[in-house]
Amino acid sequence: MTSPSSTAPVQDPADRMLRFHQPEKVLRHLGPAPDEAALAALFGLDPAGYRTRLDRFAERNREAAAALAAAPGAAARLAALPFRPGEHVVAVGESTTADRLSWFEVLRHLVPQGVRCTNLAVSGSTTAQALAGLPQLTFQRPDWVLCMLGANDVQRLDGIPLVAAAETRRALRALRDLTVRRTGARWIWLTPPGVDPGRVARYVHFRRAGLGWDAADLDAVADLLLAEPEVTVDTRAAAHGHTEEDGVHLTPAGQRRVAAAVLDVLGPGGA
Repeated sequence: MTSPSSTAPVQDPADRMLRFHQPEKVLRHLGPAPDEAALAALFGLDPAGYRTRLDRFAERNREAAAALAAAPGAAARLAALPFRPGEHVVAVGESTTADRLSWFEVLRHLVPQGVRCTNLAVSGSTTAQALAGLPQLTFQRPDWVLCMLGANDVQRLDGIPLVAAAETRRALRALRDLTVRRTGARWIWLTPPGVDPGRVARYVHFRRAGLGWDAADLDAVADLLLAEPEVTVDTRAAAHGHTEEDGVHLTPAGQRRVAAAVLDVLGPGGA
């Protein structure tokens, strides 16, 4: 079967669910990870259909990475990436990073051979939930952590933010400080991308649940991260205009643009 173009939209409902959700990440406390047959059943798929979809996502990420690698000046940026063979790069985040077509899933095909990449992001995660997952993060013994969090903290329920700004700041700094203290990892921040307020307001599922996002809240998270001493990749300009119909999640094109922004910041030796 011909692999879909990396620019093709994900239309199938099962594909969309599978794209953003990995139950095995949130069921670790139950013991060994479920096998593919059990995971497939959670999405209403048989094992062959489940595996086919995963393979398609992986192929689209390889295509996206190849396109970025072929862009003018990309060779120099890739050669200047700070990651070295034998190192472990771990991503922490929410659905923007957990997305099976995410910037990190593209980046894993662009790092030097011998660099290991692990995506710990969980859709819907707040900073407090990520902090509660600190043991799992430090168990990975990362050499580098790429962290994009805060978008779920600032979601509003009937206009009220889910998490107070001071608590977001405390949780993010604690996550960084404790991880670095335990592992010695190098830390890199990524700002949450912005939202499309019009699409958010029109999206029926958000309206029914009383959910919303305010661009100013997301900008405040970005300002917080940009003021931290570590390197921060500001993803907002790259992602602007590239949201799905819900106005929050990025299109595959938006994810590729965020991956390119990461290369632009880290490639010249910014880390």
